[in-house]
Amino acid sequence: MFGSRTRPIFLSLAVASALILVAGDVAWSRAGGGSSFGSRGGRTFSAPAQTRTAPSAAPMERSMTQPARPNAAGPATTGMARPGGMFGGFGGGLLGGLAAGFLGAGLIGMLSGHGFMGGLGGFASMLGLLLQIGLVAFLGMFLWRMWQGRRAQQPAMASGPQFRDVNDGAPPRNGLGMPLGLGGGLGRGAGAAPAEPSDDIGIGPADYDAFEHLLGDVQGAYAKEDLTALRTRVTPEMLSYFSEQFAENAGRGVINEIADVKLEQGDLAEAWREGDSDYATVAMRYSLVDRMVDRGTGKVVSGGEGRDTVTELWTFRRSRGGSWLLSAIQQAG
Repeated sequence: MFGSRTRPIFLSLAVASALILVAGDVAWSRAGGGSSFGSRGGRTFSAPAQTRTAPSAAPMERSMTQPARPNAAGPATTGMARPGGMFGGFGGGLLGGLAAGFLGAGLIGMLSGHGFMGGLGGFASMLGLLLQIGLVAFLGMFLWRMWQGRRAQQPAMASGPQFRDVNDGAPPRNGLGMPLGLGGGLGRGAGAAPAEPSDDIGIGPADYDAFEHLLGDVQGAYAKEDLTALRTRVTPEMLSYFSEQFAENAGRGVINEIADVKLEQGDLAEAWREGDSDYATVAMRYSLVDRMVDRGTGKVVSGGEGRDTVTELWTFRRSRGGSWLLSAIQQAG
């Protein structure tokens, strides 16, 4: 159908397409594959604590946990800001206007000698002057006291009540009833991390052994694409992600071979409790042999030239009295 001149062009396009597919295979190399996904409970979208192994972590790219939505409705506005000053105590309106006009007319009358009784002479004019002075002094004192009273009723900060007003001095708490701040979960914004790791549940040697074993077991089951073995070691969410990766690799005709996984260094970033579940995020630096091979021929497509060293943060979750399961993987920042 095509001439001899067009065949080299189509051959080049086919080779280029094959190279693109091979390059895409590297994305799902090893469990984790250079991405950050899974769930960390209420801390899914908060940065884990800094550790020596992983001073920072990449944000979560994919999760079934929905991010908390801040309250979009701000404080209700009950009215326009009222003018301040001496007449602010009247709140404007008719009373404020009458008071301002009365005081202004009295002052002008005093200065010009034609106040309320300025048209009468002699003693009557003196009485009118004294009456105006007394009225001005009384009105000024009344306005001053009203203004001071309104100031005393207002909170110290115009932005709203302080934490001590709503919590009787206790630290603010999130919707789960947990204190915000260090080890407080939702209280930390994305990217913020406590200065030091925290352990609210008491992680012991047996837990660290379980984390290390899960690292090797999950990578080994991932290399074999053994969903049955993974089902007992990861959460259903993580199992769904791994299944998608297996399907993509199968579509490209490759399989990920992983061998000789060794943990070189690990630190607990944080451990906490939410309801009947415990969570622990551990920063781990480990090495492994990681390569992609062709499913049909077994030929190495990428990797395999030596040991790779990886630094990731793995989050584990367990139900009360249950075993730890892999719940999330985050790449070190």
